Amino acid sequence: MRADSVPRNPSELPPPVAVVGGGITGLTAAFRLMQAGVPITLYEADQRVGGVIRSVREHGYLAEFGPNSILETSPKISGLIRDLGLEPRRWYSDPGAENRYLVRGGEPVCLPASPIRFFGTKLFSTGAKLRLLREPFLRRGPADKEENVAEFVLRRLGREWLDYAINPMIAGIYAGDPRRLSVIHAFPRLHAVEQRYGSLIVGQILGARERKRRGEVSKQEAKKISFDQGLQVLTDTLEARLRAAIRLNTTATALKRTPRGWTVSVQSGGSTVAFEHRAVLLAAPAHCLARIALDADAGLTLAPLTEVYYPPVASVVLGFRRADVDHPLDGFGMLVPEVEKFRILGTLFSSSLFPNRAPDGHVTLTTYVGGVRAPDVALRPIEELFNLTLTDLATILGVRGSPTFRHAVLYRQAIPQYEVGYGRFKTLMETIEARAPGIFLAGHYRNGISLGDSIIAGHDVADRIAAFARGQ
Repeated sequence: MRADSVPRNPSELPPPVAVVGGGITGLTAAFRLMQAGVPITLYEADQRVGGVIRSVREHGYLAEFGPNSILETSPKISGLIRDLGLEPRRWYSDPGAENRYLVRGGEPVCLPASPIRFFGTKLFSTGAKLRLLREPFLRRGPADKEENVAEFVLRRLGREWLDYAINPMIAGIYAGDPRRLSVIHAFPRLHAVEQRYGSLIVGQILGARERKRRGEVSKQEAKKISFDQGLQVLTDTLEARLRAAIRLNTTATALKRTPRGWTVSVQSGGSTVAFEHRAVLLAAPAHCLARIALDADAGLTLAPLTEVYYPPVASVVLGFRRADVDHPLDGFGMLVPEVEKFRILGTLFSSSLFPNRAPDGHVTLTTYVGGVRAPDVALRPIEELFNLTLTDLATILGVRGSPTFRHAVLYRQAIPQYEVGYGRFKTLMETIEARAPGIFLAGHYRNGISLGDSIIAGHDVADRIAAFARGQ
């Protein structure tokens, strides 16, 4: 049976678990279920699995158009790589490329890597540095008040830290706006640290000890990993392991409760077919899930998930002769604060992070444009995207001449925004799981937006589904 075909034999007994969505969460969960001996069918609306993970090799360049690396924060991530036999192909980022730059005054300034360097940096004024020293002595905020990130940072650190540290960081992580994102939902650990320790600095120190006991590391300390041919190696390998269970070009349209579980209606090739499953994992993006009709208890619906905002983001990958870039590119990349008035959000120094990303004597720069800050910019014609990116890179990094490689991908709905009030969506998900037993929800719209978060979410939800499928 072809992987993109839908079985139509009524006598064929479908596997007990349906996985809707073939991004990294769905793939991880499906693989873990297979390991546990629980058969699955994975329904993917697109012609390929992997979601936003996409690696392209052309003309000696290896371009990543979605995420560029995974933060190895948990044994669940390293365990997946081990179980897939990918350890020999796993690459850690160059230890010499740990510098991170923030743009101030139109030029990249290296973030200080130690307390001594912090006091000597020109990135922050003397007043901002003194404000940081006061942070441990400030009163904690009310536990029951939902603040946006900007309010939280202004209260604890002040305006300069918001403008030149947190604003660009939010752009780099969420392509978001700190004035809209919720601290509780977008950065739950940050909120929890303040409530538990009364101080972000104290919590950073004591929290590190607790993570060490759990075998975890913070995202700031975690190693960045990829693979010899890019991140798509991971999703391609998962696809190969699951191939017989994957149905491509197959869109889930409806879920209906039955005495034995759930009927999943899918569209494929112009036809609608229904299959019965014991349990269903909904791991597609929220805006896709919102279009699935849920026939269960009265008033129970996925439709509100259409309100989860996914801004457009364009990924622009450019290659240059090394001699045509003035900056040493000795780091992870740079982020651009909104107050600097550039049009790009930030740039990864991709060929500095991992080998094999550019031909000898050349470099690769991956730049992100749009997001909540400037959604209209991401939607501009591709030539305009190239030109505005080149203009900003010329000013900031001293890029000259024409690129030797160029490619751009637009994600019209890129990253879910955990904005103030996001709790209503999480409550909806909890309600659906409670009132519709056998329905599970996991993915970047619920469990965190990073690749590592999604892998961990897939691992954890697979454990819950396996127990349910076995009647435990």
